[in-house]
Parts: sequence; C-alpha cells; structure tokens
Amino acid sequence: MRMNRPCALLVLLLALLVLSGCATQVKRIEPDEVKDLSGAWNDTDSRLVSEEMIADMLKRPWVGDFRAEKGTRPAVIVGTLRNLSHEHINLNTFVADVERALVNSGRVDFVASAEEREEIRGERVDQDLNAREETRKPMGQELGADFMLKGQINTIIDHASKDQVRFYQVDLTLISLADNRKVWLGQKKIKKFVKRSKLRY
Repeated sequence: MRMNRPCALLVLLLALLVLSGCATQVKRIEPDEVKDLSGAWNDTDSRLVSEEMIADMLKRPWVGDFRAEKGTRPAVIVGTLRNLSHEHINLNTFVADVERALVNSGRVDFVASAEEREEIRGERVDQDLNAREETRKPMGQELGADFMLKGQINTIIDHASKDQVRFYQVDLTLISLADNRKVWLGQKKIKKFVKRSKLRY
C-alpha cells in the first residue's frame, strides 16, 4: 500500500520529532552549581565537606600550641583516606579538595605525598647527574611533616519502596608524628532523602 505525499511527509516529520526527542542534550553549568541527580556522593559534597572540616581543624588549639612551642608553622601531610561506603567515591578528588583547603589557608606548611616525593627525588638524582652545579637541588633538604591527616568515609543506606535515605559520615584525624598524639578529631555528617520511581543499586 503506497502512502500519498502528504501522509509520507507527515510520517517523516513525526519520525524526526521522535529522533530529536531522544537526542542527548548538554547544557554547561558553573562548576560550583549544586546538581543532585542520583543522591550519591558528588563534587559538591566533596568540596563542602573538605572546606568545612579543614576550617574547623585550623581554628583549634593545636595550631597555636605548635607555633608557640616551635616558632614556626606546622607541616602537615595527608595520609590514607579510606572509602568504607556502599558506593564508589573518587577519593582523589576529595584529597585534592582537602589539600587545596590546607594550602590556601596559609596557616600550615603542606608536605608532598609519598608518591609525589618519589618523583621529586628522582628529579633530584637526574639533576645531580645532568644539571649545572649552581642550579642543582641537594638531597637531604626536605621538610619533614609534623602531623599526618588520616580518615574515612562511611555510609548507611536505608530504603523502603521508592524512598531512600543516604547517610554519609566523614571522620578525619590529625596525628602528631612525634608522639602519635591525636590533636584533632573532625566529623561531618550528610543526610539525603531520595525519592524516585525506580531504585537502582
């Protein structure tokens, strides 16, 4: 059965409308704009938690006590941060947010991680062999950390039917490398209520 020309054009137009409705649409948004799509941990959680916890850490007595005793800013290094939650969390992004908050505070010196130090030490070895003497950076001049920041992220997921409550708890601990004293304990909790037509795990 052949369709007449107007019918064929109508079918073609409807097909184009259906295809355009299925096409992926992208809209650029500001990096700090809050968009919660799934209810899972996201970039906003990472940034806000790190900024709030580091601000709390830096206003506690340990900073002033150290400066009064040593006459200099404390040097901090980030140790292991563990994800003990039910979901995949990009800890590299969270660590970067923590590092940025520490460095930008101007209240502490920040020491490179073990991985970064290995790369830098390799560069010093290369300089020792290949760089001009007046530009070489000598071994044995590294700044030792005074404190290590460690922590973990935990979750509790509670759901019934189409509703879900996602609870996140971030615990950070600052430990003195000289004597293993815990000089600061920080905790941040986030609770999200998620309502959707179909739960996906």
